[in-house]
Amino acid sequence: MYLQPTYTGWIEVICGPMFSGKTEELIRRLRRVTIAKQKVKVFKPACDDRYAEGEIVTHVGVSFASQNILRPAEILAGVDDTVEVVAVDEVQFFEDSIVDVVEHLANEGRRVICAGLDLDYKGEPFGPMPLLMAKAEYVTKTLAICTACGNPANRSYRLTDEEAQVIVGAHDHYEPRCRRCYTAGLAERAKQRDLHLKAAQG
Repeated sequence: MYLQPTYTGWIEVICGPMFSGKTEELIRRLRRVTIAKQKVKVFKPACDDRYAEGEIVTHVGVSFASQNILRPAEILAGVDDTVEVVAVDEVQFFEDSIVDVVEHLANEGRRVICAGLDLDYKGEPFGPMPLLMAKAEYVTKTLAICTACGNPANRSYRLTDEEAQVIVGAHDHYEPRCRRCYTAGLAERAKQRDLHLKAAQG
């Protein structure tokens, strides 16, 4: 995959759309860490309660023990001197201070692995992800399969009409789409809104 540094900390970011295997890749790396007998702590935002409270879980049910937190500062409180690897899943849901926390941990000599959505449902950079990607030594961008045409998908298309940036959900709220099908979906939704508005106005 890549040469790993020695005697220093570093940051890895795993990013991509919904259903692209981000958490699966994170767990794969964490399992290798445990095989190497390194001590690891895993964190995820408390708002992500889709599958389990004390675990990070893939969409197909593979899991790894984790700690739910509300704020990035709780990570520092939960990591003692024996922890060599720190992982954070769904990192896009945290406030921007997560970047300083991750930098602090890496500067202390730890390996820090972050996974999350790089784009929100509008196709815009999501939360702290752009800055984390810029500061990371390694960035892995995963792609899903477009449910509309089968092309590689890098967007998360929201199936509901909710407009808040953060809506935690799975197949009931989102599907992966390629650039073309994502754009076509937005255009069709705008067309339907216009039709409903005209009908409401008489």
